[in-house]
Amino acid sequence: MNLTNTEFNHTEFKQRRLALMQRMDAGIAIIPTAPEAIRNRDSHYPYRFDSYFYYLTGFKEPESVLVLIAGDVSKSIAPQSILFCRDKDMEREVWDGFRYGPAAAVSEFGFDEAYSILQLDEIVPKLLANQSKLFYSLGSDADWDVSVTGWLNQVKAQARTGVSAPDDIADVRKLLDEMRLFKSPAEQVLMRRSATIAASAHKRAMQKVRAGKMEYEIEAEFLHEFYRFGAQAPAYTSIVAGGANACTLHYNANNASLNDGDLLLIDAGCELDGYASDITRTFPVNGKFSAAQKDVYELVLAAQAAAISKVTPQSHWNQPHEAALDVLVQGFIDFGWCKGSKDAVLESGAYRQFYMHRTGHWLGLDVHDAGEYKDKAGNWRVLEPGMMLTVEPGCYVRPADNVPEHFWNIGIRIEDDVLVTADGCDIITIDAPKTMAEIETVMAQ
Repeated sequence: MNLTNTEFNHTEFKQRRLALMQRMDAGIAIIPTAPEAIRNRDSHYPYRFDSYFYYLTGFKEPESVLVLIAGDVSKSIAPQSILFCRDKDMEREVWDGFRYGPAAAVSEFGFDEAYSILQLDEIVPKLLANQSKLFYSLGSDADWDVSVTGWLNQVKAQARTGVSAPDDIADVRKLLDEMRLFKSPAEQVLMRRSATIAASAHKRAMQKVRAGKMEYEIEAEFLHEFYRFGAQAPAYTSIVAGGANACTLHYNANNASLNDGDLLLIDAGCELDGYASDITRTFPVNGKFSAAQKDVYELVLAAQAAAISKVTPQSHWNQPHEAALDVLVQGFIDFGWCKGSKDAVLESGAYRQFYMHRTGHWLGLDVHDAGEYKDKAGNWRVLEPGMMLTVEPGCYVRPADNVPEHFWNIGIRIEDDVLVTADGCDIITIDAPKTMAEIETVMAQ
């Protein structure tokens, strides 16, 4: 499914804009997209739109701004969505590619009005006039802060003529974060497709890995699979970490040789029409787990199963982490790595020598997606159907005096993408081989 070329999804974007304006109740919102970024000299980084802007528009072009006016039911003033975008320019299209232009933005994307981005400074101050509240992400971009402040000052300068400027500025992201936390059926379809592509790439990597290959060669297999099935980019910089490199959580050099007897940890997902997948699998370079590797792998797999069992409606956000941690800490004690009772190890934090991160995060348009983890009272957020999160316990064993040498340099993480459903959860990355038996079978093919 192509998110930006179907009438259904353009209708969905319009519904999102209306839902946001209802949450605003009154006032005006200004949501710019991301700027293009220079890589070096006259070369740009591949362009990626701002997630908040895209969530409301489906519009992928740079130099674009969305303005929403909530309207006033009591005065029969309808809500209004306005896009500012690049002009249609056939000469520039010869060099840079297709542009919609304002007219097509209205007809193709369902905005009420659209104007040239060159008219932004002229029109926005007029739209701000006499609005009671401004919804804008103050502080997220210094250049935009300067522009918005300038527009507000223009409106304030008209005070003696009876024109007023918004006297309250609220962060529009607060409203959007809550909306983005719940994935619609259309979003779920896209995320399942993204997950399927990423799972296929992990399976391909298992089949291609051999001792003596380089980490970047395996990373290339992922890129091949991502693009072959229509994903537009990796969702983040892939981690392809052999042996001791797997004990560095954000390792991304991906330039070491893979050694017989080592494990290979791969944390890689793709982005499809804006939506991310995020999968981690760990497997032996030679296709067979050693005894020590089996022991640690079974522990992490059991911790993940315990965590996933807590991904249900009415569980709170931290329960999957607590469940995973309970299993891991008992394992660390059983291995002799940590001393004392489970409660004592948890209280002292001694387990952090081997497990130093949390067990998941929200997933969606961003890999670490929008959404609060606690409610306004400071309590962990209760899970509800439609939420999408990762579940990713791990164990990282660096050489240390309190660890037998046969465990050294074992780094294992197992991560899946999980949708909260009405009666539990659904692992949408289930196609990526995960049990030791599945992994060894795939690697033998």
